[in-house]
Amino acid sequence: MKGLSVLLATIWRLALPYFRSEDRWPGRLLLASVILIELAIVAINVLINRWNARFYNALQDRNWDTFISELLFFCMLAAAYIVLAVYQLYLNQWLQIRWRRWMTKRYLDRWLSRSNHYRMQLLGDAADNPDQRIAEDVNQFIERTLYVGVRVLGAVVTLLSFVAILWSLSASAPLTISGVVWAIPGYLVWAALIYALAGTVLTHLIGWPLAQLNFQQQRYEADFRFNLVRVRENSEQIALLRGEDAETGRLLDRFGRVVGNWMQIMSRLKKLTFLTAGYSQISVIFPYVVVSPAYFSGAMQLGGLMQTASAFNSVQTSLSVFIDVYRQLAEWTAVVERLAGFDRAIDQTRRVAESSSVTVTQDGGKDQVVIANLDLQRPDGKSLIAADDVAFADGHHTLLTGPSGAGKSTLFRAIGGLWPFGSGQIRIPEDARVMILPQRPYFPVGPLAAAIAYPAEPDAFAPARLAEVLRSVGLPALIARLDEDAHWNRILSLGEQQRLGVARALLQQPDFLFLDEATASLDEASEAALYKLLQEQLADTTIISIGHRSTLAAFHRRRLVLSPEQDRHRLGEVTDPAKA
Repeated sequence: MKGLSVLLATIWRLALPYFRSEDRWPGRLLLASVILIELAIVAINVLINRWNARFYNALQDRNWDTFISELLFFCMLAAAYIVLAVYQLYLNQWLQIRWRRWMTKRYLDRWLSRSNHYRMQLLGDAADNPDQRIAEDVNQFIERTLYVGVRVLGAVVTLLSFVAILWSLSASAPLTISGVVWAIPGYLVWAALIYALAGTVLTHLIGWPLAQLNFQQQRYEADFRFNLVRVRENSEQIALLRGEDAETGRLLDRFGRVVGNWMQIMSRLKKLTFLTAGYSQISVIFPYVVVSPAYFSGAMQLGGLMQTASAFNSVQTSLSVFIDVYRQLAEWTAVVERLAGFDRAIDQTRRVAESSSVTVTQDGGKDQVVIANLDLQRPDGKSLIAADDVAFADGHHTLLTGPSGAGKSTLFRAIGGLWPFGSGQIRIPEDARVMILPQRPYFPVGPLAAAIAYPAEPDAFAPARLAEVLRSVGLPALIARLDEDAHWNRILSLGEQQRLGVARALLQQPDFLFLDEATASLDEASEAALYKLLQEQLADTTIISIGHRSTLAAFHRRRLVLSPEQDRHRLGEVTDPAKA
């Protein structure tokens, strides 16, 4: 019961925000319509139950006129039922897509805002495969919440409606065995309750592991799919290294987890199906067995027998809703836990960012980026970089060097506001435009013009301007492909991607441009040409570069180096080029 209360509280917490959102009134109206239709369907079932008594009595009495009138009445009820069932499905699906659209946007905003998506990886990415949680789990949560919720509501209303009918039928046709009348008030209700309770207990005893197994299945499926995507995105390197056999082994190993967990689900479902299938078959005949003594004693007619059996089935089905939806409940529980885990991971990431002692502020001071008392750490708490009283002044191009792994890129991440581990202050001029180019640029799938303009809108720059920068960075052949849709990170070489990164900088014209080995894949002559281009076309931009080539010194007025200091590296200025 404690676990159930926690589950229901989690479901409530996940579902409630939509019905309080800006889309709340359409959502509430659609939900109310679905619920009202469910109540109307229950009312029709009650009318059909009463119809059973009249119709079968007419058959027993061979009353033609009543038989025809009852057939017509049934046709009316059936027509109403069909219309209601169709529109309940239609409105339910309409609610699903509106709700999903809102939840998807909400999770995308929370995941992508303030670089949460990046910091979640730094913290170990406890919420694995965010793509699956947003694309699949949100959809399944909404679908199963509505299905189970409406199903349970219908079961409760049906139970309340038919218990009264079954109780009155118990009084009009008391239990009679061998001519002896047993005065048990509502005995038909108690029989249905005991039968449903026995089935529910047995179902839970057999099926309770399914929730965890379904959770694991979704995780293994997502992990397998993620690694397939990685193989596709890195196919060139795999092919060059002849790594196909190794990748096949890795993929089959991950798929083996999918198969192994699926076999456990199969075994558990086999046992559960034995129970539920047997239960449903016995349910067909059980009400007739319970009410047959009253019928054969002459206490009721055929119509009463059929009405009683129908009412008994309705009560028993309502009480057995847990059995009927057990598998959906198990899958639903797994989905709820995955979304709740995603929420927890996002909240944890936000708390880490908000409590970080590494502060990046914008002030109205001088035109320089200032670093004071900075002590950056690894996620495990070990010291990485120390820097104090370091400034990147306007117009003073700076080359940052140091051993591989010393934390040069981490320093840039901290300046970009991404690195939360450590302490210190980084001050950036107010309204300054800061741009950081990594070694491997990112280009969204789509037209080349949109890829170059990113993150600006695709139409932010005129085609003539785009053609001009492509020609400037040495990619005139791509001018004719500006409107072509493609996966540019896969099509272009890393050197061409780095040229496009420089083109992006020429378009954005930042005040401070940080280059994290952003030209390292180019030959020295091409790299020198691009640096000359940046200095000519971005005369008002301060450039800070990470690089290892000595030829870069000619394009920078000063050097900073990360030198080993006990268990970390300290950033300091180099006055003697020979020490760089």
